[in-house]
Amino acid sequence: MNEYRIDKQGLWNILEQWDKYIPGKIRLVACGGTALTLQDLKESTKDVDFLVPEENEYRILIQAIKRLGYRQSAGSGWARDDGFKFDLFAGKKVFTTELLESPLEEKNHILIRALRKLYVATLNDYDLAISKLFRGDGADIQDCLILVQARGKKFDLEEFKARYRETAKYEINEKRMLNNLEGFLSSLFEKK
Repeated sequence: MNEYRIDKQGLWNILEQWDKYIPGKIRLVACGGTALTLQDLKESTKDVDFLVPEENEYRILIQAIKRLGYRQSAGSGWARDDGFKFDLFAGKKVFTTELLESPLEEKNHILIRALRKLYVATLNDYDLAISKLFRGDGADIQDCLILVQARGKKFDLEEFKARYRETAKYEINEKRMLNNLEGFLSSLFEKK
């Protein structure tokens, strides 16, 4: 862990602390660089992003982390004096990207680890890549290239493109989202 990034062990240290203080079961679904870090596809992340798909679990988690000294920092962000910000999204919306289905459905997440009270998963590969590409900055595209290359033939590009296009239909700027997809595919094929 360095001053501006948190690695997998650092994430687990914090989540294990949370696990001691929450009063009941909570399901967290990692997205963004957090998901890649928890899956050993990226060494560390600067932002910690989790979906809490159930509203009541979200409220319980927020109350628990407030008792641990976290304060709302901006929008969905929660931080304390250790320098790391946790973006916690309620429901099935990552930043501004609304997922097609609940990430709690079996095929929509990958279980990483179940603690006593915290169930920690990541988004499935397609929704993870979609939510990163909708943001569309250089680091997000690079993360998606890492994900696709790591999965190899298991990452079905045709299935991904169909799901991406379906998700883009619900975005305000569908054309921009589709341009992000084309840019990513060009980068992917340049790498091959």
